[in-house]
Amino acid sequence: MSESVVAPAIALTRENILVHARLLPAAPQVLGGLCELLADANVDLDRIAAEIRLEPALAARVLRVSNSAAFSGGQRIGSVDEAVTRVGFGEVLQLVGAATVAGVVDRELSCYGISADRLRETMLLHGLAAEALAARAGLDSRDAYSAGLLRAVGMMVVDHAGRLVLKAAEAFDPARHATYAAWEEERFGVTGMEAAALVFESWQFPPQLANAMRQHLRVDDEAAVDRFSLILHLAGGIVAERKLALPGESSCWNVTPARLEAAGLDEEQYLRASNQAAASFERQRAALY
Repeated sequence: MSESVVAPAIALTRENILVHARLLPAAPQVLGGLCELLADANVDLDRIAAEIRLEPALAARVLRVSNSAAFSGGQRIGSVDEAVTRVGFGEVLQLVGAATVAGVVDRELSCYGISADRLRETMLLHGLAAEALAARAGLDSRDAYSAGLLRAVGMMVVDHAGRLVLKAAEAFDPARHATYAAWEEERFGVTGMEAAALVFESWQFPPQLANAMRQHLRVDDEAAVDRFSLILHLAGGIVAERKLALPGESSCWNVTPARLEAAGLDEEQYLRASNQAAASFERQRAALY
């Protein structure tokens, strides 16, 4: 039975998307700047701490998260500088990433039917999985972490716009739409991942991150998809295997030998990355709350 064509409830333009994106906390943009700093071999920890302090709300969350069991080592941390020094270069991105997710997800996505807790956990695991996979594939693990962690930003923007105009009956319904993308295109004329790409571009994130937002859910032709997008897709497979995939995306993730090979990975590397990401996630999970 074919579905009738429904005009979008609201046609989200690039300008609309960026207006709603500006209502998000500034922490994700700080995360992008932090990746740039960490790519500089000459940067010191004082400079990193100063970057974090530019956004007071993020600095406060970093301090709170740094005192969680995942990062504190059992000792009280009293300042951002101390937190950064304690975790060092190796974990500072994950510290700020956990603080970013804890702050940027401040409510459920009512149009999608996703609770805040589920969204936080999905974002964190996707970031950790992308990071672990990228490191084994010889790609930039920091950029992969940021892309996986923040890929839901577009959905948050779409949800913010939708809450203003959609009726309850027009919210995502898995009985009527197989994926979020199908529902988003019907109701808004644009997908959440395209919205994420536009936001990433406006934040001046590396081009490969915006490109990956557009490609990583649709990788039927592995040869036509860049390796970074494939890494993000395979990270979704890890999220799904750990039972944290979002309902409207669970059917999108498909880990195959061809996709692993195209990404520059083998099955053993994938399994090791999956176990590493799961272990890091379990250690950091409580810091989200």
